[in-house]
Amino acid sequence: MSSSLNLKYRLIIMSFLQFFVWGSWLITVANYWFQTQNWEADKFGAIFSTMGIASLFMPALAGIIADKWIDSEKLYSALHLLSGISLFWLASVDNPDTFFYVILVAMIFYMPTIALSNSVAYSSLKKYDMDVVSNFPPIRVFGTIGFIAAMWIVNLTGNKSSENQFYIAAVASIILALYSLTLPKCPPLAREKGDTSLSKAFGFEAFKLFKNKQMAIFLIFSMFLGAALQLTNAYGDVFLDDFKKIPEFANSQIVRYSTIIMSISQISETLFILAIPFFLKRFGIKNVMLISMAAWVLRFGLFAYGDPGAHVWMIILSCIVYGMAFDFFNISGSLYVETTTTPAIRSAAQGLFMMMTNGIGAILGSSISGLLIQYYFTHADGSKDWHGIWLSFAIYALVILIAFSFAFKHKHNPEAIKETHH
Repeated sequence: MSSSLNLKYRLIIMSFLQFFVWGSWLITVANYWFQTQNWEADKFGAIFSTMGIASLFMPALAGIIADKWIDSEKLYSALHLLSGISLFWLASVDNPDTFFYVILVAMIFYMPTIALSNSVAYSSLKKYDMDVVSNFPPIRVFGTIGFIAAMWIVNLTGNKSSENQFYIAAVASIILALYSLTLPKCPPLAREKGDTSLSKAFGFEAFKLFKNKQMAIFLIFSMFLGAALQLTNAYGDVFLDDFKKIPEFANSQIVRYSTIIMSISQISETLFILAIPFFLKRFGIKNVMLISMAAWVLRFGLFAYGDPGAHVWMIILSCIVYGMAFDFFNISGSLYVETTTTPAIRSAAQGLFMMMTNGIGAILGSSISGLLIQYYFTHADGSKDWHGIWLSFAIYALVILIAFSFAFKHKHNPEAIKETHH
C-alpha cells in the first residue's frame, strides 16, 4: 500500500509540473506581446498556431521513439530539458519573427510531453498492478491544478506582462526534466510486439474513417471547433487587461487580477469533468456536443457584453461556462471515436481526432483570428474593438452549432457509454 501511495504522489508531482510549465505563459503571453512589446496582432495569431504545428507530427514521432528505442521517462526528461532551454532563449528575443521560430522550437519539444506524461503514468501504475481507470483521473486533475497555480503565481508576482513568465516556465521545465529521471523505468515495448510501421505509428490508416459519412462530418466539425478552442486562451487575459485603458475600470480587481479571473475557467474545467458521465448517459453524445457548442456561444457572447463594472457577472459566468464548453466537446468527442471505431484503429482514430482539433483546427483558428483582428478590429491607435471580436467569435460558434445539429446523425446508446466508462 505504501509503495503504491508513494507512486501516486510521485506521479502527482509530475502531472502538476507538466501543466505548470504551460500555465506559466499560455494565458499571459498576449499581455507580453501587446502590452510590453507592442507587436502586431496578425503576427500574434501565428504564435498559437505553433502548438498546432507541433501537434501534427511530434506526438506521433515521440511515440515511435518511445515504443522502439528509448525509455519513455528518459525521452520525457530530454524533451523537457530542451523545452526549458528554448523557453530561456524565448525570454531574450526582441522581435516578433524570431519569437515565432523560438516558440515553435519550444512547442516541438513540449507538445509530445503531454502524451508521454500519460504513457509514463499508465506504465508506472500497471507496473504496480494499480487500476488505471480509477487511479489516473485523480492524478491528472493535479495537472489542471498546476496550470492554475502557475497562472496565479505569474499574476501575483506582477509578471503577466513580463518576460519573467518564460523564465518561470523554463525553470519548472528543467526541474521536471531532472525529476522525471527518478520515475519508474518505462522501457520500449514495440520490440516485443514486433510491430509498427511508420504508417501505423502515424495513424495514416485512420484516414479511411473519412469514408464513413457521419465520422467525416464529426471530424470536420471537430476541426472547426478546435479553431474556437484557441481563441480564449489566446485573447482572454489581454482582453481583461485592456480595460485598464478605460478610466472608470483602470483600478478594478478584474484588471489587476485578470489572470486569476481567467483561472476560474480551469477550475470550472475540473468540476465539469465530474458531470460528464451523467450528461452522456442522460442526453447522448450528440446532445452533449451541442451543449458544448452552445456553451462556446455563451463563452464568447458573455465576454462581448461583459465589463468590470455592472456587467462583471458576465465575465465570471463566461469563465464558469468554459468548463462545460471545453470538457463536453473533448471528452464526448473522444468517447464518440472510442465507441464507433474498431479496436484495430482505435488509437490511430483518437490521434486523428486530436490532429483535427489541436493540429489543423488550432493552426487555422490561430492564424485566421490574428488576421481578422488586425485588419477588422484594430483601430489606428492600436486599441482593439473587443466587443466586435467576441461577438464575431460567438456568431462563428452559433453557425457551427446550427450546422452540426442538422448535419450530424447519431443514435444515443447508453449501454455503449456505460461500457466505455467501466
